Amino acid sequence: MMSTTTRRQFLRSSPLIAMAPSIPLFLRSTAQAAPVAEPQRILVVIQLNGGNDGINTVVPVADEGYAKHRRELRLKADRLIGLTDEVSLHRSFRPVADLIEDGKFAIVQGVGYPNPNRSHDVSMAIWQTARLDREEHKSCGWLGRALDLREGSTGAADSILLGKESPPVALRGRRSMSVSLAHPGDLKLKNDLQILPADLGGDDLLSFARRATLDARATADLIDDVAKISSSEESSYPKTQLASRLNSIGQLIKSGFTTPVYYAIQSGYDTHAAQLPTHARLLNELAGALKAFQNDLQAAGLDDRVLTICFSEFGRRVEENASLGTDHGTVGPVFAMGTKVKAGLLGTATDMTNLKNGDLRRQFDFRQIYATVLEDWLSINPEAILGSRFNKLPLLT
Repeated sequence: MMSTTTRRQFLRSSPLIAMAPSIPLFLRSTAQAAPVAEPQRILVVIQLNGGNDGINTVVPVADEGYAKHRRELRLKADRLIGLTDEVSLHRSFRPVADLIEDGKFAIVQGVGYPNPNRSHDVSMAIWQTARLDREEHKSCGWLGRALDLREGSTGAADSILLGKESPPVALRGRRSMSVSLAHPGDLKLKNDLQILPADLGGDDLLSFARRATLDARATADLIDDVAKISSSEESSYPKTQLASRLNSIGQLIKSGFTTPVYYAIQSGYDTHAAQLPTHARLLNELAGALKAFQNDLQAAGLDDRVLTICFSEFGRRVEENASLGTDHGTVGPVFAMGTKVKAGLLGTATDMTNLKNGDLRRQFDFRQIYATVLEDWLSINPEAILGSRFNKLPLLT
């Protein structure tokens, strides 16, 4: 396996340096930067699109309401992994159970926000902007605002989305730079500048944008070289889309990129019908990818620098529907992974007997998690980002 030092040397001695006048600033600075005295911390965010059914993920097995409301979707004992007398995990989450046992995985139960919205788009915008007012959903995202305030930047891209999806609002900032990669050999600026005509001239802003696009394309070979070096090593990642994306994030981290925030999306959680097989497959893919990613970071000696969090825009309704599925709900669990998390369950077991309009009651505001991550992990003042003070959670050591 190529060491982190060797990868950094590769970046600094590659043809990128020969292209220095034409390459984007963020890659040029990354390649030339000397190793920092304090290894910077990295945040990886995984978005679970569609609304994950937290009830059948972190299962309240001792709750009498579980059997009452989940007559067909109730998971039997042989499909569960016991955590406590009150809570079990879905059997597909076996790798997560192993991570909890190893002290590297935390589950925050009952996370939501006031006056929850059941629209995918609206609720996701609330999570991504950390703003409840719809008018503010047109502005910057919580991570974009945070990265705008980041001090001591090396010039590297502030955030990278791995995937073909549209860049999430969460990464949108006023000054911070975000790029998207379908895979490490495909670099694309988030504002899709490649659609600009190629015959623009002059020194105006549009011409500058065109040149930036050409610069981005010119760096694709470099990132592809990084990918080839990594792919030549034996990979223990599962053969799934999410695992591939986390593998790519791992490659970039190990290659010495100084980007502090990475983002990936796993879709498919809108399980209105025939939920059991679909949900089992999704959780299996998620857990397998997370475990492989954490193992990869540990093998590279980088696991103490990376925090991974997973969220979904809402949970599912407590009562199953007539199509053997569940409809849009409110609160759900948030996951955190890394050597610096306080492993285990945070909050009380889901209470399916004390509902509010047929939904679970909220224990934690998601902005409490953001406040914790911002201050305790990224060393950024959370009030400046969230617009108000939220009590932090005992999530990190």
